[in-house]
Amino acid sequence: MPQPAAGDRGDQEDDENTFKILVATDCHLGYMEKDPVRADDSLNSFEEILQHARTQNVDLILLGGDLFHENKPSRKSLHGCMALLRQYCMGDSPVQFEFLSDPSVNFSTNPFPTVNYADPNMNIQMPVFSIHGNHDDPAGLGNLCALDMLSIAGLVNYFGKSLSLEDVKISPILLKKGRTKLALYGLGSIRDERLHRMFIQGKVSMLQPREGKDSWFNMFVIHQNRAKHGEHNYIPEQFLNDFIDLVVWGHEHECLVDPVWNGNQNFFISQPGSSIATSLSHGEAVKKHVALLQVRNKEMKCTKIPLETVRQFYIEDVCLGDTELDSEDAYVEKKVEKFCAAKIESLIDKAADEHSGHQKQGKLPLIRLRVDYSGGFPTFNINRFGQQFSDRVANPKDLILFNKKKEMRVKKDDTKPGEDLANFLRPEALSNERVEDLVKEYFSSTEETKQLELLSEKGLGDAIREFVEKKENDAIHELVRYQLGKIQTSLKQRETNEDKLSAELSRIKEERRRMTEEQRRDEVKQVMEQAKQKRQEAGGEDSDGMNGDDGSSGEEGSVTPAPTRGRGRGRGRGRSRGSRGRGGATRGRQSKAAAAKEAPSTSRRGASSRNSQLKQSTLASTSFSKGKRPIQFDDDDDEIDVRGVSKTTDSSRTRKRQDSSPEVIALDSDDDDPFSIPPPKRRGRMK
Repeated sequence: MPQPAAGDRGDQEDDENTFKILVATDCHLGYMEKDPVRADDSLNSFEEILQHARTQNVDLILLGGDLFHENKPSRKSLHGCMALLRQYCMGDSPVQFEFLSDPSVNFSTNPFPTVNYADPNMNIQMPVFSIHGNHDDPAGLGNLCALDMLSIAGLVNYFGKSLSLEDVKISPILLKKGRTKLALYGLGSIRDERLHRMFIQGKVSMLQPREGKDSWFNMFVIHQNRAKHGEHNYIPEQFLNDFIDLVVWGHEHECLVDPVWNGNQNFFISQPGSSIATSLSHGEAVKKHVALLQVRNKEMKCTKIPLETVRQFYIEDVCLGDTELDSEDAYVEKKVEKFCAAKIESLIDKAADEHSGHQKQGKLPLIRLRVDYSGGFPTFNINRFGQQFSDRVANPKDLILFNKKKEMRVKKDDTKPGEDLANFLRPEALSNERVEDLVKEYFSSTEETKQLELLSEKGLGDAIREFVEKKENDAIHELVRYQLGKIQTSLKQRETNEDKLSAELSRIKEERRRMTEEQRRDEVKQVMEQAKQKRQEAGGEDSDGMNGDDGSSGEEGSVTPAPTRGRGRGRGRGRSRGSRGRGGATRGRQSKAAAAKEAPSTSRRGASSRNSQLKQSTLASTSFSKGKRPIQFDDDDDEIDVRGVSKTTDSSRTRKRQDSSPEVIALDSDDDDPFSIPPPKRRGRMK
C-alpha cells in the first residue's frame, strides 16, 4: 500500500510524474441571466475557475456536470462559455500527458472521436473533460445536449454519455504522465430511481485494464443525488466499486471539497459543490471552492481554492417566540417588521465588511431571513418590505421566508378546497422534497371529502412534477383528459349503467392503484408526447433550436415553453421562441402564414436566484494516500513542489499533435469487475 507523498521531494522528476487537475462541478452557466443585477454571476465565476487553472498551470480541467443551468442554454450563455474556453484553453504550450485508451470508445457519440488536444486542427494547451448533469442532459431529436455542441467544436472532451439505459458499461479514459497512470471514469446524470434500480439489478459495470490493475489511480466522476431524498431517489456510496481511489461527486451544491474517507468501500469522496448559489438555503451559504488535485502514482493531494467572484450570501434563522416581542401586542406587526429590518441591516453591514474586493464580485449581497412566526405572531407583506432594500441587496423580493413549526393536523370541515394543498406545495419545499411525495402526503392527511374519486393519486403527482420541474404547462390538463378518456372508454365498453357505476369506478381506481411505477411513467410519458405533438402541429414549438435571447425576455416579446426530457428536480428547462414580436412583426424562422396560425404564447420570467459568499483568504491543503486517513501538511516544508511546465520547442508542439494513443490499453470486461452489492473486496487494505 502506498505511503503519503513526502512534501520535500519537489524536484523536476516529481513534477514530471505528477498530474495537476482542477476539479469543479455545477457551474450553472446562464442562471438568472435575465436578472439585471445577477445576469453575469455564473460567467464571472466560470472565468475565475479558468483563471485559477491557468495560474496553477494544470494539466487538465475536470467538470462534474451541470455546466449549463438549462437543457437549452441561451445564445448568450453558450457564446460566453465558448469565448472563455477559447481564451483560456487554447495556446501553444504542449500537453504533458499521454492518452492511452481508445478515443472511439470514450467519445463514441462524437462524429470526430479523438481527444481535442491531439486533433491536428486544434491548438489546445489545457484540455477540459466533462460529463453532463441533470440540468444540461441530452434530450430531444438526436439525444443531444449543449456539451455535444462544445465537443463537436473541439472545446470540450465530453465523456460519460451512456447510449443504453438497460446495461451501462463505463469505460475509463486512460492517461499517463511519466510513471503516473490515471484511469478516469465518468457517468453522466441518469434519473436516480432508474440508476438505483440498475445498480441493484447488476446492470452497471466498470471496465479495468487487463494488465497492471493495481498500478492505476482510479478516479470516478458522478452526477447524482448523494443525500437520500427518497427510498430509491439517491445513489448509496456502497453501490460504487471498491477499486476506486477517489470519487468526485457532482450535483450536490454544498461545498465539501475536502476528501472524506469511506471506510467500507475504501475510497475517498470529494464534493466540490456549485460555483454559484441556485437556492437560498444553508448549504449554498457555505464558502465556494474548487479543488486542485495532484496525483502521483497512487498518492494524491487535494488543495481547495476559494472563489472570490461569487456573490455573497448570508442566511439566518430567527424564532419570534424566542424574542421579547409579544404576540398579543396591538402593534406587534409593526414591531415584527422593525425587528426583521434590523436583522437585514446587520447582515448587509456584515457583507460590506467581508467583501473580497474582487472587481467582479457583486456589490449587492444575497440575504435570506427565515422567520418562525409560531405562537400567534402575524406576518407582513414581503414585497413591500423588500422595497426599502431594493438598492442594497440583490434579492429584495425574497428577503423574508415565513415558516411555522409543524403541528398535528386536525380534521376541519370548514377548510376550503385547495387551502391545505397550498401549504404542501410551497416553492421552498419543492427544492428539498419530491413533488410526488408532497402530493401523496397531502392526500394521505386530508379529509375523506377531498380524496380523489376518478383520478389516480400517483399519476397526478407525476403530472404535477412535470409541471413544476420541467415547466410542462399542459401536463396536468393533458393527464386529466387522458385518464378521464380511458375511464369513459372503459365504461362504454362494459355498457355500465347507473346502478353499476359506483362499483365500476371503484374497480378502475383499484386497477390504477396496482399499476407499477414503470407503467405510470410510461403513461405520463405518453401524455407528454401527445401534448408535445399537439404543440408541434400548432406550430408553437421549435424543438431543435437552442434558446435565443430575442423573444425570451418576457417583456416585449413572448415565449412558448418547450418540453424537455431533462432529469432531476426542476432541471433542464428549455424555451423556444414564439411568434409575436415588436410592432406586430413575426419573430423566428416561421413564415407569416404559419405564424398567423400559431396560438398565443405566454411569457415566463426566470425563477429567483440564490448565491452565496463567505470570506476566506488562504488555501487549505490536505494530502491523502490510499488506505490512510487524511494527513495535514504544513505549507512550509511538506508541500509538493509542483513547478510550471516550461514551453518547449516546435518539435515538442508537433509531438503533442501526433496520435497520442499508439498503444491502446485493452480493458477487461469479465464478470468479476462490474458493480455489485455489496462490491467484492479485491485487494488488501492497510488498517
